[in-house]
Amino acid sequence: MPLFQEIDLTTYTGGQIVAIEPGSVAATVGLRAGDELLAVNDNPVEDVIDVQFYAAEETLTLLVRRGDEMLTVTAERDYNQSLGLEFAHPTFDTDIRRCNNLCEFCFVLQMAPRFRRTLYIKDDDYRYSFLFGHYVTLTNLSEHDWWRIENMHLSPLYVSVHVTDLEARRRYLRNKDAPDILEQIRWLGERGIEVHTQIVVTPQVNDGEWLERSIADLAELWPTVQSVSVVPVGLTKQHKYQMRTHTPEEAAVTLDYVESLQSKFLDEFGVRFVYPTDEWYLVTNRPVPQLEAYDGQELHENGLGMVRHFLDEWEAVKKEIGDWRLANANQSPILALSEAEGSNLQSLTLVTGALFAPILRETAVQFQTLTRANVTVREIKNERLGGTITVAGLLMGADVLEQLKATGVGDLVLLPRVMFDHPDRIALDDISPQDVANQLGKPVILADTMGDVWDALIGESQVVYQPGKPAEGTIPLKLLFPDELNNNQHFS
Repeated sequence: MPLFQEIDLTTYTGGQIVAIEPGSVAATVGLRAGDELLAVNDNPVEDVIDVQFYAAEETLTLLVRRGDEMLTVTAERDYNQSLGLEFAHPTFDTDIRRCNNLCEFCFVLQMAPRFRRTLYIKDDDYRYSFLFGHYVTLTNLSEHDWWRIENMHLSPLYVSVHVTDLEARRRYLRNKDAPDILEQIRWLGERGIEVHTQIVVTPQVNDGEWLERSIADLAELWPTVQSVSVVPVGLTKQHKYQMRTHTPEEAAVTLDYVESLQSKFLDEFGVRFVYPTDEWYLVTNRPVPQLEAYDGQELHENGLGMVRHFLDEWEAVKKEIGDWRLANANQSPILALSEAEGSNLQSLTLVTGALFAPILRETAVQFQTLTRANVTVREIKNERLGGTITVAGLLMGADVLEQLKATGVGDLVLLPRVMFDHPDRIALDDISPQDVANQLGKPVILADTMGDVWDALIGESQVVYQPGKPAEGTIPLKLLFPDELNNNQHFS
């Protein structure tokens, strides 16, 4: 790692500071929003990982660019005290590392035309793997990247394996130079770096014997490999190749096989090791496992245990509703938000995708029975990406608007929060919750769980998008340290 004196200050890009935490080290030494952090203790910083790593000392020397002026600031910090900086972007040297593969199932290559530019960027950045749990292929790392992974102990990493055989993986990734993933994982294990892996399964491509071999190969690398998520391939109507999604019968065969391995690994490792994502259960119309079947693995962002968490949370909300009714025997919950907002709330519309709709409908019936609220679930078809894309997180704002306008909505619309999982709180087609409220002429609330629906009903939602207001501006992306990240869980 070069010292800062070797860096050309005229071309070096540091971290753009957008906010300072009050009372923090940064606030104490007078740093400001708009400053650019270039180095910590004479080490150039290329991302928030560098800032975390080099700012772990008790005595800090920060090199900052403020306009045309260079400032050197010295600060003292207590152990575990936050530096207190929020950056415009987690990586300073480039926005995000690009992927050098051409996977036929790549979602970017299947994206419909005329959406925002960032949706066509194939990201494959190991730093996002460490910070946010993004799955990466490890096919584009430099010696410097490997040095950082080792010396900064970037663990765990999340790795897309897909198939362990070298030549088969090169074909699957369409990258003739892809390195041997098993050798890479062994290298990580020798340095104490743990790995969570995923296999995106495509029928007649990497299923069957390929899947069996891949899981066996990864199991031999336990405990470096902590988990294998088995994910069904997703294909949009823009898919240009010959791949296809699983039939329900094929999904059942794959699910049976993966589940048959879990008891074996539970005996050997003490954990089930290989985990089917929720979609396998929903497609085959089988009950999702209990939460303990995931062995405490925090893999919600990869679609593991999200439905179970939703159902378990609903059981807790049922009790909360019962307690509320006992304490408010003479009041109907359906009137609470009406009175709080000065409106005439009589009905709720819950929006979701086709995959989750059956579970949400069943839950909504129970909710309606307990609260006497008029609740309707609207299943939105993904017209822009195609009917094979059924998850709520990939719904388009335009599809939601068109289909809700056609069917009508209740007095309050609840949209899946995961639709707007973007720093600017916009859907894939740049439509915001405020846009939806304005066009429908109804208040809108974002929801993950039935607890959010209950909060909406009794007027305790933190944010309500009322119609007739301007659309939101950009919301800064808060980026400090990894333990402050990865906290979002989406269930709708």
